Amino acid sequence: MGQLRAEISDYARRMAADGLVVGTSGNVSARRGDLVAVTPTGVDYAALGAADIPVVSLDGTVVHGALKPTSELPMHLALYRTAADPDGAPITAVVHTHALHATAVSTLVDEVPAVHYAGALIGPSVRVAPYATYGTEELAESMLGALAGRRGCLLANHGTITFGSSLADAYGRTRQLEWLCQVWLTARAAGTPRLLPPEEIERVVAKLRGYGQKG
Repeated sequence: MGQLRAEISDYARRMAADGLVVGTSGNVSARRGDLVAVTPTGVDYAALGAADIPVVSLDGTVVHGALKPTSELPMHLALYRTAADPDGAPITAVVHTHALHATAVSTLVDEVPAVHYAGALIGPSVRVAPYATYGTEELAESMLGALAGRRGCLLANHGTITFGSSLADAYGRTRQLEWLCQVWLTARAAGTPRLLPPEEIERVVAKLRGYGQKG
């Protein structure tokens, strides 16, 4: 797990550098087998190193590391235990942020408006999970409902969560989701944005299954 813990600390620092979190907000995790490495609670990411990343079992028991895991551990574990990628790929990484534009959008709508086909990277639509207090099982349940058939969602009045088969996948979806929300807010400030119809998003979802380099 040593290399994985180092990757998590790297991505946590990247989140801060990319402006997706402020202070100690947001968190990152990755799963290997029945163990999950996850960012600790209340630690400045600028000073975070691989040795600071706790490792927990799927029931939340800390099995390695001296620091307490993030308060949002219930969301991460709920994903690993019960969620599924729409295409059947394994879920091995989760990224949760308080990204500015996405958080703003989460206070305005129940679903991110389809202003660009990049939303298809998440799924047929991007839902907003109903609000629940941070760090609770209620929030984890709300998140799971919004994630059904999707690879990410907004959390109302809170932030974003995405997953993938690698940290790079999960983090890339987080950045795309923040960009999508920024586009909608920018267009909405200037006028009434044209939206793509659901059938076009579904078409792009299908096209993306064969996108990129394979192997």
